[in-house]
Amino acid sequence: MSVPAIVATSIPMDGGHDGVRTLVLGPSLGTTTAIWDRVRPLLAPSHPLLAWDLPGHGASPAAVAPFSMEELAQGVLDAVDAAGVERFAFAGISLGGVVGLQLALDNPERVTSLAMVCALPKIATAETWLKRAADVRAMGTPSLVTATAGRWFTPAFLDRERDVSSRVLHGLLDIDDESYALCVDALRETDLRERVSELKIPLSLIVGDSDPVIPLDDARATVAAAQHGALHVIAAASHLAAVEHPAEVAGILVTETSNP
Repeated sequence: MSVPAIVATSIPMDGGHDGVRTLVLGPSLGTTTAIWDRVRPLLAPSHPLLAWDLPGHGASPAAVAPFSMEELAQGVLDAVDAAGVERFAFAGISLGGVVGLQLALDNPERVTSLAMVCALPKIATAETWLKRAADVRAMGTPSLVTATAGRWFTPAFLDRERDVSSRVLHGLLDIDDESYALCVDALRETDLRERVSELKIPLSLIVGDSDPVIPLDDARATVAAAQHGALHVIAAASHLAAVEHPAEVAGILVTETSNP
């Protein structure tokens, strides 16, 4: 096992005000920092941003060895350190949200608030992830595009925003196959449900009401277990709610990621 190398990109706050907490943005599995493209312009007026890529995704190099969720979170923290950021708010989509939860649990003095977007402390089943990893290792990430469309987006969005959904889905073609599979392996081994109550910072869950990956009952249970939890349900949204409803997601993040 090893800590993967993570590359992060800084986006200055509009207006350049000093003393405002940086918001670190994590991507979902199979996407890059571009997953935040529709949200970032709405966040930049209120926060400096630092967006990072998963191993073998976007700017981050391919993984050279298996890694745990703890090691993935450490890789992200290393990238945050390299950017010169001390304390920060965190928002992550799906796997990015799980990484944020792990990072906040391991480094409570660094994270001021956590928003998990379409994410849970345990996502799906071991069987689901075993099959996903096997499929990618056998056929590559291009084999995922068709099945992924129905998980990531509602039918109405796929029909209405064909260019946007196609661009996001076809980003899968550029992901390193083994790095993707290693991310899946880390997800398979991760269950942080019993540790949610340890969080002393605000925890926000933002979920789509039509997300087949994140059951609403599980989201409610997670918020109930948190010391300071809030649940936000976005109507007519599937697993990539930040792409389908960027203004609504941005509005929640601006409100929830204030400076403690």
